[in-house]
Amino acid sequence: MNFNIRKKIPDGDKIIKAYPLSDTAREKILRDRQEINDIISGKDNRLIVIVGPCSAWPSEAVLEYAKKLLALNEKVKDKLKIVMRVYIQKPRTTKGWTGPVNQPDPYLPADIAQGIFYTRKMMVDVVEMGLPIADEALFTHNASAFQELLSWVAIGARSTEDQEHRIFASAVDCAVGMKNPTSGSIEIGVNSIVAAQHQHVVIFDGYEVETMGNPYAHLVLRGGAGTPNYSANHLEEVFTHMQKHGVTNPAVIVDISHDNSLVDGKKDHRRQISVAEEVLENIKNHQETKNLVKGFMLESFLKEGSQKVDVNNPESLDRSGLSITDACLGWEQTEKFLLDLANKITQ
Repeated sequence: MNFNIRKKIPDGDKIIKAYPLSDTAREKILRDRQEINDIISGKDNRLIVIVGPCSAWPSEAVLEYAKKLLALNEKVKDKLKIVMRVYIQKPRTTKGWTGPVNQPDPYLPADIAQGIFYTRKMMVDVVEMGLPIADEALFTHNASAFQELLSWVAIGARSTEDQEHRIFASAVDCAVGMKNPTSGSIEIGVNSIVAAQHQHVVIFDGYEVETMGNPYAHLVLRGGAGTPNYSANHLEEVFTHMQKHGVTNPAVIVDISHDNSLVDGKKDHRRQISVAEEVLENIKNHQETKNLVKGFMLESFLKEGSQKVDVNNPESLDRSGLSITDACLGWEQTEKFLLDLANKITQ
């Protein structure tokens, strides 16, 4: 094999032992998972809102954001199920920083062993506050150190056609959002759900195992190929494909960022708000698609916008909650959006 061994990574038990969960937090995660499942299956009429920074870094700013989100949650929890994005892994179209789990300091060389402990502590701290958290399953072989912390998991647009990720989704014990691929294809997105809801026989940790299938696997629409895919026609297409395949608990979360927030071919983080408003308007008088849409995903941090990492000038970096990957809504915009969204559901 064409690689050099750098160091041995601590096993999952050692990582978990370093930053364990309290019994109270474990029980809360089980309740959060069940509530999310109930929304996906239609037993709970709230909307799921998966909200937080594009990438969860640095930890101090992430925890400050979590405190604000926790306080806001008290005002909207009867209408919205808030799940915080604590995304520690970042897929890249070509190359770039792949998140704090791989490189906890973007100015230093990658150090996965350090990154695992760094991100585990950050995630545990957020969960212990009382917030459910979400992450994208990019590197599935790292899952043992984090899986029990998560109340919702995403399979990203670059991974959703990959068989390993589909099988992983069929094995995890919480709801999984399968994004449509970067092409924007709804049919392929639905195919990934069918695969995730199905049982599979695979090798896992030296054993032949059978996954049980995930009845709460659902579609995340994020646009693709420079085109949005959240319109009424797109939602009707989703419904048709799901009916055709007999999808259990047919459900959609609309990612109001990525290609769904393009303006003149470029992502505009401010457009996330108007996209959500358009979706609510589109489904208002269409019962089938209204029942299909279970919530939204958006990118938000303490400060609006984003910044570039200048490797030659680390002092120039704002570490107080300004994204170093995709541009995000600022806190004030986020707070107003979520309060308005909860109010619209009340009306």
